[in-house]
Amino acid sequence: MQNWNSSSTGSKRGWMLAGAAIFVAVAAVLNICLGASAVTLPQLWRALISGPDHTAAARILWYVRLPRTAASLLAGAGLAVSGAVIQKVLANNLASPGIIGVNAGAGLAVAACCAAGTYAAWAVAGASFLGAMAATFLVVIVARKSSASRTTVVLGGVAVTACLNAVTETIITMVPDAALANVDFRVGGFSAVNHARLLPAAILILAGIAVICTLTNELDVLSLGDDTAHALGLRVARMRNGMLTLAALLAGASVSFAGILGFVGLIVPHMARRIIGNDSGRLIPFCAMLGGGFVTICDLASRLIFAPYELPTGILMSFLGGPFFIWLLLKRKDKQP
Repeated sequence: MQNWNSSSTGSKRGWMLAGAAIFVAVAAVLNICLGASAVTLPQLWRALISGPDHTAAARILWYVRLPRTAASLLAGAGLAVSGAVIQKVLANNLASPGIIGVNAGAGLAVAACCAAGTYAAWAVAGASFLGAMAATFLVVIVARKSSASRTTVVLGGVAVTACLNAVTETIITMVPDAALANVDFRVGGFSAVNHARLLPAAILILAGIAVICTLTNELDVLSLGDDTAHALGLRVARMRNGMLTLAALLAGASVSFAGILGFVGLIVPHMARRIIGNDSGRLIPFCAMLGGGFVTICDLASRLIFAPYELPTGILMSFLGGPFFIWLLLKRKDKQP
């Protein structure tokens, strides 16, 4: 009976993963086909076969819709997996990429780049990625110097974030032009994404997710607690710092072309755990698919709800994420004795 139940549960989770893959495919097709100029499925197929220079519809698909859809899928996957890893490592379901300084580091680097008069898309994207990584490494160094406990990482992230945000606001105050150039990055969105800007980040995101998928057993052991993980032979501090670095890599690469998309790394892991459970071997790929589909649907909604005007995707995500975060806080309060 126990073997039958185990087999049934495994089959159910397999169907859930298949359903998530279908959700991603449907979200991608809808995002490609719907918009100011609707594209039919036959037109989509002909454009994919004939290339970008065949018709006007083909040029729209190849140079606008396809890069934008790929960007939303990659950003959603990267941020969702990053959030799932951080929540596992810190044993805190309210944690997200922003807590380890990713957003603050990226924002500071972009503000500095714009203040220096450098507005090229590739330069801004590269600066945001490097800033995110630098901030996370700073948090990791602080944690390593003080035993790398979960509480230390959280508090270090909060402190570093506050300092970096203060520097960012100082730059914006002193150089008003930097604030104007920094607006698109701070609200988040995919309207300015192109192939050249997306490709380097795509390689990093896919590679980062692949590496994390090979470390799911270690991630589960790490989530059991420091003492248990030590007893099982895991180098806790090294693994925690490595996982946080991978999480920063994913989030930093994502914000480098999408800007700051709040709450993706918070909402999606919660949804994924409720659907498929807490086992990292299934949770991580499920988060990647669910996050990609979720952000893609949000991007589609941001283009259609107020058409012909476009609401930045980051603003829509904040409208969704704020109430969700409040609901989580209220739920945690109800569970307390």
